[in-house]
Amino acid sequence: MHYRLAIFDWDGTLMDSIARIVSSMQAASREAGWGELEAESVRNIIGLGLPEAIASLCPGIDPERAELLRARYAYHFVEGDTGPMRFYPGVEAGLARLRGRAEQRLAVATGKSRRGLDRIFCESGSGDWFHASRTADETRSKPHPRMLEELLVELDVAVDEAVMIGDTEYDLEMARALGMDSVAVTWGVHAPPRLAASRPVFTAEAVPELFDWLHR
Repeated sequence: MHYRLAIFDWDGTLMDSIARIVSSMQAASREAGWGELEAESVRNIIGLGLPEAIASLCPGIDPERAELLRARYAYHFVEGDTGPMRFYPGVEAGLARLRGRAEQRLAVATGKSRRGLDRIFCESGSGDWFHASRTADETRSKPHPRMLEELLVELDVAVDEAVMIGDTEYDLEMARALGMDSVAVTWGVHAPPRLAASRPVFTAEAVPELFDWLHR
């Protein structure tokens, strides 16, 4: 099936940013006085909006400390770690192939903030690759399907003409709640059995495999 609209998650799907997210959240938790967070626990919440991620990682955290943790996370992610984040090998070429196809629409649905997504769009020069995007702070966090609903309306695409691509159950469950097809990728944070429970129409184990399937 040819999908007029391909909607991509960002972290762990297109960009290799997992290590920075984990280290930034761990540092922020220590500085906010919450203590050490296990790396696997942080990996598990990647894809959620930041308030939802903090609430899941730190049950019962008071609002003042949660705000401090949020601020310290933002500092570490943007300024504390100055190493470049890169797309997974093959992503840029794969997206270019899709952009070259007539009538193809591309979008991003991410747990990042609008400020964060726009910053990485600018740094990577990728903002013009996508026809639309939604972030968790301007709509509802995954797995609620609202950001997908808004993208369909903005781009005037029917739900059966679109596919959601992501590395977490939050991505896949967001699509399933709307009756949208989804594709799981296994190089991100959630394990294949967990992804399979959300019934993706395809599971890609490598970046070229994903784009070959989308471009078929």
